[in-house]
Amino acid sequence: MPINKSRPSQEEPWENGWAPDSSRAPGTRRLWLAGGLAVATIVACVTTIALNDRPADQKTDARQGRTLADDETEGGGLISFATPSASTSSTPTGHGSGSPSASPSPSPSSSSSPRPQGSSSPGASTGPAPKPSGKPADPQPAAYWKSVQAVNYPDRYWHVSDGLVKLDAPRGSESRADSTFEVVKGLANGSCYSFRTADGAYLRHRNFVLRAERNDGSSLFQQDATFCPAYSGYQGAVVLQSVNYPNYALRHKNFQLRLDPYGYNTTNREDFMFRVVDGLG
Repeated sequence: MPINKSRPSQEEPWENGWAPDSSRAPGTRRLWLAGGLAVATIVACVTTIALNDRPADQKTDARQGRTLADDETEGGGLISFATPSASTSSTPTGHGSGSPSASPSPSPSSSSSPRPQGSSSPGASTGPAPKPSGKPADPQPAAYWKSVQAVNYPDRYWHVSDGLVKLDAPRGSESRADSTFEVVKGLANGSCYSFRTADGAYLRHRNFVLRAERNDGSSLFQQDATFCPAYSGYQGAVVLQSVNYPNYALRHKNFQLRLDPYGYNTTNREDFMFRVVDGLG
C-alpha cells in the first residue's frame, strides 16, 4: 500500500525539493504599471502642446470671467506700485512745486478776507494740462495770505503787536488783519518761506525774538526772515526752522514768539509746532 505523503510547504522550496512556480513570467504586474504611466505621460504632453498652440483669441476667451487675482497681471505677473506723489517730499521747493502735507494749505482765503481771492500756495497740486484756448493763461500769484495757529493752543494765532509777534486769540477786524500774513518765497532760500505783513514788513528774528521789521536789503535780514518747514509729527503741522540757525526753530514761550534750540532732547515740543491755515483777516 503506497504511503501518502503530504505536499510540503513551498515557503522553503529548495530544502524540501520543490521548485518555484515558473508558469508566469516574473514582474508582469510592474511592466503593466510602467506601460500605463508612460501612456499617461505622453497624453499629458500632447495635451499641453495643443493648448499652447491655440490662437491668442481662443486663450482670451478661455480666460474670460477670471479676475487678476485668479490670473496673472499684465506684464508677466508683476505687481506695479504707483509712483509717489510729489506732495510727499519733506521740504517745499518754492512756487509751483510740491510741498509736504504739513506745509501751508493751498486752499484760498475765506470770502470775508480783503486779500486777493484765487491765490494758491506753492504746494497746490495740478491736474492734467488744459487744452489751448487761444487766450494767454493768467499769471500765477507769487504769494497767498495765511494765519499761523499754535498746535497746543488752537484758539491762538501769531499776532503782530507793537512790532513783536505774540500768540493771541483773534478779536476785532484789526486784530484779525494783524494775524494774517502774506506767505512768499524765502528771501534767502526759495525753497523756504518768508512772512510779510499787510504794510510790507517782514517777520524776522533779532536777538532770537520774532518781530516785524522793514527789509533793509542786507543778507543778514534776508536770512533772519527765512524759515524752512520741517516734519513735526502732527497732522497738518510744521516746525519752522531758521535758515541761519538750522538747529533753532520758532516756538512760543509765555505767548511770545522766539527762536530756541530744537532737537531730540527738546522738551515741550508742541510749543514748536504750528499749522498754517486760511487767513483770518
